[in-house]
Amino acid sequence: MIELKNICKDYVVGNETIRILHDISLTIKDKEFVGIMGSSGSGKSTLMHIMGFLDTPTKGTILLDSKDVSRLSDDELSQVRNEYVGFVFQQFNLINNLTVLENVMLPAIYSRKRFKYSIRKKALELLRRFNILERKDYLPNKISGGQQQRVAIARALIMNPKIIFADEPTGNLDSKNGEEIINLLSELNRDFGVTIVIVTHEKYIANKTKRQLFIKDGTLVKK
Repeated sequence: MIELKNICKDYVVGNETIRILHDISLTIKDKEFVGIMGSSGSGKSTLMHIMGFLDTPTKGTILLDSKDVSRLSDDELSQVRNEYVGFVFQQFNLINNLTVLENVMLPAIYSRKRFKYSIRKKALELLRRFNILERKDYLPNKISGGQQQRVAIARALIMNPKIIFADEPTGNLDSKNGEEIINLLSELNRDFGVTIVIVTHEKYIANKTKRQLFIKDGTLVKK
């Protein structure tokens, strides 16, 4: 599904060029459930941003379904993200002046894609599946952290993505809610075949996935 070949990522700070990712090659296959583990500053979030087409590599090649997408324009990358990718973040990234239902619908509303289904009906179905339908008219700051993350996952699914990237999805949750969120992502992978990639620094979270990758100082290392 996604293949990275010899990916490097540099940032320029003043007169200095800092390499964040060093010659990374990996493959994420369709319907996989993968954990990317590393300490803070290891480069794991930068790697996720590149795999999720939020950022571009300095060097290397990215293949999506065997097609080279390494040097697409911003508009082309945006189209790829809309078609293929959903995101779940540690901070939830919900818009507090929109209701839960409006937050879930938002990516589809702003998309140029034509849908064969009712956006509102699908959003309601997702909220029902995640047991938060009764909160559909609430603002995000009026529901719990665990409920906010469920809303974020529903929002990630509204466009029917083939892959979801979850960046520290349990980082702002207590252990009970964190466990529920990981189980929910596991169900999406198992029951619906959605490819899931979780980025985390927590070993017990990574161990919930079916395959683990480890990154240290911007380099993939063996377990």
